[in-house]
Amino acid sequence: MVRTVDVVELVGRAREGQPRAVARLISLVEDASPQLREVARALAPFTGNARVIGLTGAPGVGKSTSTSALVSAYRARGERVGVLAVDPSSPFSGGALLGDRVRMGEHATDPGVFIRSMATRGHLGGLSWATPQALRVLDAAGCDVVLVETVGVGQSEVEVVSLADTTVVLLAPGMGDGIQAAKAGILEIADVFVVNKADRDGADATARDLKHVISLGRRERAEARWRPPVVKTVAARGEGVADVLDAIDAHRAWLHERGELARRRARRAAGEIEAIALERLRSRFGDLRGGAAVDSLAERVVAGELDPYAAADELVEGVGA
Repeated sequence: MVRTVDVVELVGRAREGQPRAVARLISLVEDASPQLREVARALAPFTGNARVIGLTGAPGVGKSTSTSALVSAYRARGERVGVLAVDPSSPFSGGALLGDRVRMGEHATDPGVFIRSMATRGHLGGLSWATPQALRVLDAAGCDVVLVETVGVGQSEVEVVSLADTTVVLLAPGMGDGIQAAKAGILEIADVFVVNKADRDGADATARDLKHVISLGRRERAEARWRPPVVKTVAARGEGVADVLDAIDAHRAWLHERGELARRRARRAAGEIEAIALERLRSRFGDLRGGAAVDSLAERVVAGELDPYAAADELVEGVGA
């Protein structure tokens, strides 16, 4: 028997800043609880206030250290901060490996910070499938800023741009010819570039190359488009972090001036709706595959009685029935 919880009471406690209530709500989301729809309905009136900042980049650029430094900077401003740190799934348990929480341990006792590691559980794109709803939990719980740190698997992690108001792409010197290779990948999603570990040799060259790539990619675009700044940091020492905050603030002001923030959030909501609808359809297809429908159609295709498109039409009609 599945134990139900009082979702309205749980949301109320989360809005009072009780960490256990926030954690419980995110667990309900991650576990795809039967009460998930009830959770979403209870959260809806309290969302839309948090500033969402995505951080991505290849492994080794210092994403977790940079995230921790940003948490410190926002806390110095007196703002409540939530962190969703998406870790690779353990091949044994399927859970998150929790590396990010280890590196952000200095914030563990701060009641103004909530950090949650989430496992990808095989989901591609650098995020967990549950990240959008977990973000809603932290938003409703009163976080002023939510930092979403992606898993760090390389240049295909572009999903964060659909979730964040501002996307920060981190690079580091000495990582090879990454800028050239990434021009068609994560570099194109950046609102702010950060060259971390700027105390290393090659940092100036990396920043210079970035600016050159930006100028090539944006030369023929409208002047009204945002031009991503390039900021150098040494996150482990907190150097340059104030400049990153200034760049993020400038981007947010630009979003407000042009109405782009509302458009980005509308696209985010549309993406959530589509993902939920597709998941429901997939479950319906799964039910059909568990029966004889797909097998029967496949046999007719093999026998030449149906073409694959006609078979797909019949399958879709079966889902809608």
